Amino acid sequence: MGTWGYRNFDNDTAADFAADFRDQPSEALLLAALATAAEEEEYIDADDASEALAAAEIVAAILGKPSKDFPADLIPVIVKLDAGESEDLRELAQEAVEAVRKQSELQELWAETSDADAWQQELQGLLNRLEEE
Repeated sequence: MGTWGYRNFDNDTAADFAADFRDQPSEALLLAALATAAEEEEYIDADDASEALAAAEIVAAILGKPSKDFPADLIPVIVKLDAGESEDLRELAQEAVEAVRKQSELQELWAETSDADAWQQELQGLLNRLEEE
Protein backbone atom coordinates (compact mmCIF):
# COMPACT_ATOMS: atom_id res chain seq x y z
CA MET A 1 0.00 0.00 0.00
CA GLY A 2 1.45 3.33 -1.03
CA THR A 3 0.77 5.88 1.68
CA TRP A 4 1.69 9.52 1.82
CA GLY A 5 -0.60 10.79 4.57
CA TYR A 6 -3.13 9.83 7.20
CA ARG A 7 -6.19 11.31 5.46
CA ASN A 8 -8.61 8.89 3.88
CA PHE A 9 -7.67 9.63 0.26
CA ASP A 10 -3.93 9.82 0.98
CA ASN A 11 -3.00 6.37 -0.31
CA ASP A 12 -2.86 4.69 -3.70
CA THR A 13 -5.73 2.27 -3.01
CA ALA A 14 -8.14 5.03 -1.99
CA ALA A 15 -7.03 7.22 -4.90
CA ASP A 16 -7.67 4.33 -7.30
CA PHE A 17 -11.10 3.75 -5.75
CA ALA A 18 -11.94 7.44 -6.14
CA ALA A 19 -10.86 7.34 -9.79
CA ASP A 20 -12.98 4.25 -10.43
CA PHE A 21 -15.97 5.95 -8.80
CA ARG A 22 -15.39 9.14 -10.79
CA ASP A 23 -15.28 7.15 -14.04
CA GLN A 24 -18.29 4.92 -13.22
CA PRO A 25 -20.24 6.42 -10.33
CA SER A 26 -22.61 3.91 -8.81
CA GLU A 27 -24.19 3.13 -5.50
CA ALA A 28 -23.25 -0.52 -6.08
CA LEU A 29 -19.53 0.34 -6.00
CA LEU A 30 -19.99 2.17 -2.68
CA LEU A 31 -22.11 -0.63 -1.22
CA ALA A 32 -19.57 -3.29 -2.19
CA ALA A 33 -16.64 -1.46 -0.59
CA LEU A 34 -18.57 -0.62 2.57
CA ALA A 35 -20.08 -4.09 2.97
CA THR A 36 -16.69 -5.77 2.57
CA ALA A 37 -15.49 -3.98 5.71
CA ALA A 38 -18.74 -3.78 7.67
CA GLU A 39 -19.57 -7.47 7.27
CA GLU A 40 -16.08 -8.87 7.88
CA GLU A 41 -16.10 -10.77 11.16
CA GLU A 42 -12.39 -11.43 11.41
CA TYR A 43 -9.83 -9.02 10.00
CA ILE A 44 -9.95 -6.41 7.23
CA ASP A 45 -6.88 -6.16 5.03
CA ALA A 46 -5.38 -2.73 4.35
CA ASP A 47 -6.64 -2.42 0.77
CA ASP A 48 -10.23 -3.29 1.70
CA ALA A 49 -10.04 -0.89 4.65
CA SER A 50 -8.71 1.93 2.46
CA GLU A 51 -11.48 1.40 -0.09
CA ALA A 52 -14.12 1.35 2.65
CA LEU A 53 -12.85 4.63 4.10
CA ALA A 54 -12.83 6.25 0.67
CA ALA A 55 -16.38 5.01 0.06
CA ALA A 56 -17.47 6.35 3.45
CA GLU A 57 -15.96 9.74 2.57
CA ILE A 58 -17.97 9.74 -0.66
CA VAL A 59 -21.13 8.91 1.30
CA ALA A 60 -20.45 11.81 3.68
CA ALA A 61 -20.04 14.09 0.66
CA ILE A 62 -23.31 12.83 -0.85
CA LEU A 63 -24.94 13.74 2.47
CA GLY A 64 -23.58 17.25 2.08
CA LYS A 65 -20.65 16.89 4.51
CA PRO A 66 -17.47 16.43 2.46
CA SER A 67 -14.08 16.55 4.13
CA LYS A 68 -11.97 19.66 3.62
CA ASP A 69 -9.62 17.64 1.41
CA PHE A 70 -12.34 15.85 -0.59
CA PRO A 71 -11.10 15.30 -4.17
CA ALA A 72 -12.35 18.21 -6.27
CA ASP A 73 -12.80 15.99 -9.32
CA LEU A 74 -15.48 13.99 -7.47
CA ILE A 75 -17.71 16.99 -6.66
CA PRO A 76 -19.38 17.12 -10.12
CA VAL A 77 -20.01 13.37 -9.90
CA ILE A 78 -21.69 13.33 -6.50
CA VAL A 79 -23.99 16.26 -7.23
CA LYS A 80 -25.53 14.19 -10.03
CA LEU A 81 -26.27 11.21 -7.79
CA ASP A 82 -29.70 10.49 -6.42
CA ALA A 83 -29.20 10.25 -2.67
CA GLY A 84 -32.50 8.43 -2.20
CA GLU A 85 -30.83 5.49 -0.49
CA SER A 86 -28.45 7.67 1.48
CA GLU A 87 -29.81 6.56 4.88
CA ASP A 88 -28.83 2.93 4.17
CA LEU A 89 -25.49 4.08 2.82
CA ARG A 90 -24.92 6.29 5.86
CA GLU A 91 -25.52 3.45 8.30
CA LEU A 92 -23.36 1.02 6.34
CA ALA A 93 -20.60 3.64 6.10
CA GLN A 94 -20.66 4.12 9.88
CA GLU A 95 -20.41 0.36 10.41
CA ALA A 96 -17.52 0.11 7.95
CA VAL A 97 -15.55 2.94 9.58
CA GLU A 98 -16.02 1.41 13.03
CA ALA A 99 -14.90 -1.99 11.73
CA VAL A 100 -11.78 -0.51 10.13
CA ARG A 101 -11.04 1.34 13.35
CA LYS A 102 -11.28 -1.85 15.45
CA GLN A 103 -10.14 -4.83 13.39
CA SER A 104 -8.06 -3.91 10.37
CA GLU A 105 -4.55 -4.18 9.10
CA LEU A 106 -4.74 -0.45 8.41
CA GLN A 107 -5.41 0.24 12.09
CA GLU A 108 -2.39 -1.88 13.03
CA LEU A 109 -0.17 -0.14 10.51
CA TRP A 110 -1.16 3.34 11.72
CA ALA A 111 -0.79 2.31 15.37
CA GLU A 112 2.93 1.85 14.71
CA THR A 113 3.45 5.41 13.44
CA SER A 114 3.78 8.89 14.91
CA ASP A 115 0.55 9.81 13.05
CA ALA A 116 -1.60 7.24 14.88
CA ASP A 117 -3.55 9.90 16.79
CA ALA A 118 -4.06 12.01 13.67
CA TRP A 119 -5.40 8.95 11.81
CA GLN A 120 -7.81 8.19 14.67
CA GLN A 121 -8.96 11.82 14.65
CA GLU A 122 -9.52 11.59 10.90
CA LEU A 123 -11.79 8.57 11.43
CA GLN A 124 -13.65 10.30 14.25
CA GLY A 125 -14.20 13.32 12.02
CA LEU A 126 -15.61 11.07 9.33
CA LEU A 127 -17.93 9.39 11.82
CA ASN A 128 -19.07 12.83 13.02
CA ARG A 129 -19.88 13.85 9.44
CA LEU A 130 -21.83 10.62 8.95
CA GLU A 131 -24.07 11.33 11.96
CA GLU A 132 -27.71 12.22 11.46
CA GLU A 133 -28.59 15.82 12.10
